[in-house]
Amino acid sequence: MKDHTVECCEKTELHEDLLCRVREQMPPEEDLLDLAELFKVFGDTTRIRILFVLFEAEVCVCDLAEALRMTQSAVSHQLALLKRSKLVKSRREGKSVFYSLADEHVRSIIAQGMEHIEE
Repeated sequence: MKDHTVECCEKTELHEDLLCRVREQMPPEEDLLDLAELFKVFGDTTRIRILFVLFEAEVCVCDLAEALRMTQSAVSHQLALLKRSKLVKSRREGKSVFYSLADEHVRSIIAQGMEHIEE
């Protein structure tokens, strides 16, 4: 069984050189808020399932809905959120709309997340 106890310092002792370096490297608050919002998108199982399908292949909404046993409407709602977050992109081919991961960064985030939980 893992010990999840958090230990604290026995007395307060500030390390100014370290604090100075951290403050210099800290991104602007707006960027941190954007990053937190991005990670919130990953906090939903349905969206993770969609991203995992798209990790494997570019698929149309019909196939995505079937693969996940969901309605096209429900899938479309989640895809809209993923698209606004720049995690997926779409392309139209005739009457079908195909979705894929937006770029290699998204693929890397998913792969690293899986690697992390499998440790």
